[in-house]
Amino acid sequence: MNTATLEQPITLHRATPKPVANPDERWPLAEVEALFELPFLELMHRAQTVHRENFPAGDVQLSTLLSIKTGGCPEDCGYCPQSVHYDTGVTATKMLGVDVVVAAAKAAQEAGATRFCMGAAWRSPKDRDVDNVAELVKAVKALGMETCATLGMLEDGHAAQLRDAGLDYYNHNLDTAPDFYGDIIDTRVYQDRLDTLDRVRGAGVKVCSGGIVGMGETRAQRAGLVAQLANLEPSYPESVPVNNLVRVAGTPLADAPPLDPLEFVRVIAVARITMPTARVRLSAGRQQMGEAVQAMCFLAGANSIFYGDKLLVTGNPDVEADRQLLAKLGLPTSGMLAA
Repeated sequence: MNTATLEQPITLHRATPKPVANPDERWPLAEVEALFELPFLELMHRAQTVHRENFPAGDVQLSTLLSIKTGGCPEDCGYCPQSVHYDTGVTATKMLGVDVVVAAAKAAQEAGATRFCMGAAWRSPKDRDVDNVAELVKAVKALGMETCATLGMLEDGHAAQLRDAGLDYYNHNLDTAPDFYGDIIDTRVYQDRLDTLDRVRGAGVKVCSGGIVGMGETRAQRAGLVAQLANLEPSYPESVPVNNLVRVAGTPLADAPPLDPLEFVRVIAVARITMPTARVRLSAGRQQMGEAVQAMCFLAGANSIFYGDKLLVTGNPDVEADRQLLAKLGLPTSGMLAA
């Protein structure tokens, strides 16, 4: 593979300016970039050392993500098949009812999942939407599962309402580095994402935030994403999903060159080192990795996966394949330890 092509940005929109370095950051960008440049085995050793110190049981959390409202999103994210701007074959649907969601949550729980995340394709939910999601959160929480939601940008009061319903985590990814963000999306700015995370933190809800790699960004921009996450105030996210771009026909990134698998592993390792107590989750794109690359990701510090048949509208390895892989690697799950 020609690694030079992996570093060529794909220009979709005008990039936003790179932020000025903050000397008070826990992880200055230059230090994060230096981690990415370490010899691979040295980086893996450091990441595994940090991982063992913070997760001595070595368990993997199993999470399931259900799309409760699919398609029709007005945003123009270049990677997303749910955007109304692209013809990807995704049909917009209405929000699922409580009975359907509870049945899916029970099935996920019986399969071993301990966290259930509900995703909706909205730019920003309306008050009535939040009312409806709050009812779903209450119903899933009553099953004894951790709850998570990803609904787009939140307005004042929304996070508190979801918290009161029993929401444990709110997912809102930063997607990429600040200076590459404008190449991927035009319909909102980076600060909009940061503002939502501030509202989530202010309501006392745990933050789930990560990004997508393989969108044509450079290694320095992958470091920029990790640095942004690691330096969030007052602390880095409790949960950090790392997605490998799923190239979907009809989206602007359908022909993006695949990221070198070892480069993806580096992202996991640097995330583990810079955010030592976070759950670092293998998310979208895991199906294309194969067992060997996934095993290296676990060695690098990944300790959560999305588990089940669907990850929003992209495929995900089936439950039995995941069970077999975890058994081969001798990795316990959080549910096993709780039992």
